Amino acid sequence: MMHDRVHGIGAVRDERVRARLSGAPPVSSGLREALRPDRLRALLEPLRGPELPLADEQLLPTFARLVWTAVAEPGDGDAGLLTAVFGPESSLWVSEPGSSRWAALADAPELAGADLAGALARWAPRWGLERVGALCHAATTVGVRFIVPEDRVWPRQLDHLGVHAPMGLWVRGSVDLLGASRASVALVGARASTAYGDGAAAELGAGAVDHGLAVVSGGAYGIDACSHRSALASGGATIAVLAGGADRLYPAGNRQLLERIIDQGAIVTELPCGQAPTRWRFLQRNRLIAALAQATAVVEAGARSGSLNTANHAQQLGRALGAVPGSITSAASAGCHRLLRSREAELIAGTDDLLALWRSGAQQLEIEGASGAELDVPLPLFDEPEPSVARSGVSARAVRVWDALRPRKRMGIGEIAKLSGLAPADVRGALAELELGGGADENPQGWRRTGGHAT
Repeated sequence: MMHDRVHGIGAVRDERVRARLSGAPPVSSGLREALRPDRLRALLEPLRGPELPLADEQLLPTFARLVWTAVAEPGDGDAGLLTAVFGPESSLWVSEPGSSRWAALADAPELAGADLAGALARWAPRWGLERVGALCHAATTVGVRFIVPEDRVWPRQLDHLGVHAPMGLWVRGSVDLLGASRASVALVGARASTAYGDGAAAELGAGAVDHGLAVVSGGAYGIDACSHRSALASGGATIAVLAGGADRLYPAGNRQLLERIIDQGAIVTELPCGQAPTRWRFLQRNRLIAALAQATAVVEAGARSGSLNTANHAQQLGRALGAVPGSITSAASAGCHRLLRSREAELIAGTDDLLALWRSGAQQLEIEGASGAELDVPLPLFDEPEPSVARSGVSARAVRVWDALRPRKRMGIGEIAKLSGLAPADVRGALAELELGGGADENPQGWRRTGGHAT
């Protein structure tokens, strides 16, 4: 399994890294200065708090993981593989723009099939220690904590994502809630929920916390919000996984709810402060929801609901999956009915069914573990009312570029690359794809988003 292979690689990486890098060029003076222990401690301690002290030997690996959250997009398998093979600190040195140290590692057998040169080009626009320092200051200002896989509070179930696992997590609220032993169930569904769906989410959320389970969801309108509110009203624990920085309580209409979750539970994200939620990041956010919980229940979902993406991730991870049936005439439940008809999900008709689903998922994880195979989850069709190229079957990179573009502000290739997390060459290809479909246009001042749909 992928997560076992990754841990096996990590056990032997130190000796190999030292041997491969012994004759490589040194890191830059700027990076060497930034990595001084006193500087790292001053930067990291406000992000850890007294409950998560750092020993001297933990400073550099923790800082390296923090930098990776600012450089790579969530779920970046190349960054995950590089870190798994060579460790977070060595992979950080390798990724420094202008460094030739990566050449010493490029032929490593563990990296066979990886496009390291392409990945370096993708990460380069975001690499910058001054930017990282500013992101850390912003996090400290709003009380955000940063945790890594080496911490006692790290949710070990995320390791099942293999090389797609988070480099670290930014948390507002209770970091202890994320501990590996915490039992939880994910309740997900459509943003445009019906009264029936809201009632089902409220019943299941209350039933889950009444039996000692935490409720995991995405903090969005509709089913997510009802699930969180029900858990809070019942005095239970709930975790909201966000698709942007922890300082951006999105959607704005749920700000009050998200603040309550911070007070009584936790909000979690892979992205540092200041990062906007995008459609691509919502897709990646969904894999964390599925991985955190032992079981996922789709409460109400239309045929194009983004929550079906979370269901796909749960299946890929080997998690228990359930769905709540709706009226046979309700389009709002078409996605749930499809899952039930294909026998991909167990029928959830109440709290007893949800608890049985959770027990099944927990037992399966304990006995069999979870699949760590490379995830290849199809892009879903979103149910937001606004126009979106995500509806039209364009490539994943085109979706990311379209997310980065603005309708009124023209941008150059470099700025688009930085915002999308793609290499400039990939940005140009995606823009050509979008332009053909009417999703973007160019003039001498640069590119902007258009309202048309790509085809």
